[in-house]
Amino acid sequence: MTKIQNIGILTSGGDSQGMNACIRAITRAGIANKMNVFGIYDGFNGLIDNEIKQLTYTSVSNIIQRGGTILGTSRSNRFFKKDDRQIAYNNLKS
Repeated sequence: MTKIQNIGILTSGGDSQGMNACIRAITRAGIANKMNVFGIYDGFNGLIDNEIKQLTYTSVSNIIQRGGTILGTSRSNRFFKKDDRQIAYNNLKS
């Protein structure tokens, strides 16, 4: 069985309480388990626009008291188009 090496965090739709705490927990747990953790900024639009950046302990420190999500969020009609989903897929592979 192949060990997971990379994980991406994407938030979409409306904000809710605890999103930053969840992002922080996933990032720290992933790093502790020797994974590369990536934040996908601006929801599904960021996935299509390649707004993907590696998260570190520093990038998620002091975020749990902030409202919303540090990654931003969006609903995307673009993701319903096959060509845009292919772009998102290619961005994830690179």
